[in-house]
Amino acid sequence: MSEIDLHNFFLEQVRLFEAFPADKVEEIVAQSRLVTYEGNEAIMETGDRGRFIGVIVSGHAEVSITDNTGVRSVIQQLGPGDVCGAIALLTGDPLVADVIASTRCFLLEIPQEVVHAHVLGNARAVAYLSRVLTEVTRAMTTDLTAARAQAMARSDDPYALSLKTDAPGKVVVLNVGLSRIRFGIYDTHDLGADVQGVIDNSDPAVCRVSVSVGPHKRGYARAPFPLDELFKVMQEAAGQLGSAFALHLTDVIAVGHRVVHGGNRFASAVVITPAVIADIEALAPFAPLHNPQNVAGINVALKELPHVPHVAVFDTAFHQTLPPYAYLYGLPYEMYKQEGIRRYGFHGTSHRYVSLKSAEILKRPLGELEIVSCHLGVGASMCAIDHGRSVDTTMGMTPSDGLIMPTRAGSIDPAVMIHLMDHYKMAPAQLSELINTRSGLKGISGLSGDMHEIEEAANDGHHRALLAHKAFCYQIRKNIGAYVAAMGGIDVLAFTGEVGETSAAVRSLACQGLGYMGIKLDEERNRNLGRLGSHAVVSTDDSPVKIVVIANDNERLVAWETLRAVERNQLLVSADEQSYPIPIEISAHHVHLSQADVEKLFGPGHQLTPQHELSQPGQYACEEKVHLVGPKGRIANVRVLGPTRKETQVEIAMTEQFKVGIQPPIRESGDLANTPGITLEGPAGSTTIERGVICAQRHIHMTPEDALRLHVRDKYVVRVRVEGDRELIFGDVVVRVSPSYRLAMHLDTDEGNAANIRTGMVGYIDAIQSRH
Repeated sequence: MSEIDLHNFFLEQVRLFEAFPADKVEEIVAQSRLVTYEGNEAIMETGDRGRFIGVIVSGHAEVSITDNTGVRSVIQQLGPGDVCGAIALLTGDPLVADVIASTRCFLLEIPQEVVHAHVLGNARAVAYLSRVLTEVTRAMTTDLTAARAQAMARSDDPYALSLKTDAPGKVVVLNVGLSRIRFGIYDTHDLGADVQGVIDNSDPAVCRVSVSVGPHKRGYARAPFPLDELFKVMQEAAGQLGSAFALHLTDVIAVGHRVVHGGNRFASAVVITPAVIADIEALAPFAPLHNPQNVAGINVALKELPHVPHVAVFDTAFHQTLPPYAYLYGLPYEMYKQEGIRRYGFHGTSHRYVSLKSAEILKRPLGELEIVSCHLGVGASMCAIDHGRSVDTTMGMTPSDGLIMPTRAGSIDPAVMIHLMDHYKMAPAQLSELINTRSGLKGISGLSGDMHEIEEAANDGHHRALLAHKAFCYQIRKNIGAYVAAMGGIDVLAFTGEVGETSAAVRSLACQGLGYMGIKLDEERNRNLGRLGSHAVVSTDDSPVKIVVIANDNERLVAWETLRAVERNQLLVSADEQSYPIPIEISAHHVHLSQADVEKLFGPGHQLTPQHELSQPGQYACEEKVHLVGPKGRIANVRVLGPTRKETQVEIAMTEQFKVGIQPPIRESGDLANTPGITLEGPAGSTTIERGVICAQRHIHMTPEDALRLHVRDKYVVRVRVEGDRELIFGDVVVRVSPSYRLAMHLDTDEGNAANIRTGMVGYIDAIQSRH
């Protein structure tokens, strides 16, 4: 096909481009590539990540799904002008179907960045792609949820944990501290060429630099230097590894900065602006030894690389989903509201990565797993991750709280500090130095904060080393039990961090006595783990709980968060959500019933009676009402919503939870694993459900067309800004996309009342927090 014919074909026959002017089509085609596929060759396969939309120029192809029994079903025939790959690219999920060339095919592959930059800004193109999504979804002969689970299981990288991108380049990561600077240089195409370095400035007379790539390491000493020469020293250090690993600033496509404290303001990594820097500086009182240094590193990097995106990755961000009852201290409430004194948690990037990697290892959706993550290193913290959300963590307002650590005291009676001030006249600086550098393993043992030195001394019978080791492991085991109780179950126990990855003794003692919880460690696997790759499974084959050890690389995790944040920011900017309002609806308590429970409550053969339609198509309020009866009390006349469901579900707000005496988790509708039950009473009888009571997570329903226009995808978590007498920000809002939905954001009654929000107000997507 000649260049002229190809141009005319796209203008005249491809419906995706029917609303574009000729010059725009020419621009899109020029930024795409034409690829040939032979008959029976796979164009796209189940489990692949969507990186382009394909337009068939000539030939034919089939879209098919293979079910769990191996039966292949063709759900769509494609010919010239048709598109493929739109679902995966626009939902962010791995492909749920195969696209196979039936005959020789010429395919125009339009890369993701071109789709976002040019296609999704056109209303008619968005409407066309929305229809394609709807038609393919309805044509599937298997359950879409099952198809997604199968695609996740077949994908090599279901959660996009790789640093590989379509655009070649390098991501630089900086972790700037008072006496030590860690850096990483990550190539987005050569994934085996990660350069990591440490610049140790603890000695004022000499600077010690170490740098490595894989097992190859170099170290040298040099004269101390001012921070504004940081990039010069990094280039010098990388050059020690050879020309292949040299850092050329022209290759850098993004810079990630680890920032210790993000307070309440940041629930995800963000692209840095002057306002972001000001917020980080304002949070310095919570991390006086860290945030100012982090900002200094940011300013140096901005001066050196002003034309690439810079991203702040916060230790605290992942824990912004903690419920108030988990993050509040027992202090006057005004101290939280006025001073921000609360539990924030740290190591968030590590815990988030552990949760995603665990789901990948188990080949199960993250949204159905309960995970206890143990980050054990120079700093140590644990996290309870319930269906992808952090719900509790051991560190507090600062990283000094929680577990006994190598040199940090961990949790301590505050009266001890008062005693030290009164009786020993210790100043705040002395107390800080005591609990952060002279306590923990080092303080108890009197030897060292290094776990391996502690274990060597314990082997020789050193009493205080034995005591320090036992105290450390006891606290881990105790908190595992606490977090299993907090979540109502556990699927994965994960260890990471230098101690978690290298100490078989710590892992063994942390797991001992927990077999009744389903935690069964294979002692031989654990003992013989040796050098860790990306991960290892150390549970027995019959263990109900999977015990995994996951390699931690803090700088690489910052690089990963940086790439995700840049992508989210590009989506947000190109979508211009500022002008796209989302209606808000306040959802009162309600019940969804199974047909079996309908008949128990209202009589044999009874069918629900619609009273009026709800905002979501196909859903309606019923004339029927039930009473909810819990251990403490009851709620009368709760509305039933139709139609019936496979399993009964009850949604109540926090104030109502207290009335009935139960404490359900915050969950998406339909996510009922390990939720409490309740008794329902109706005019014909009662029924007791063993599970099914939830507090609904904030969510936005939208159609595929809405999602395309807003540049978000199913299961994205976003932040929503609501304008009114005072501007309000709601984070942790999950996006749900379906052709049967109508655009609306749903808040429960308590949240609406507390924020003075009424049905009919509108919100705007302010940020995309995460993609899963």
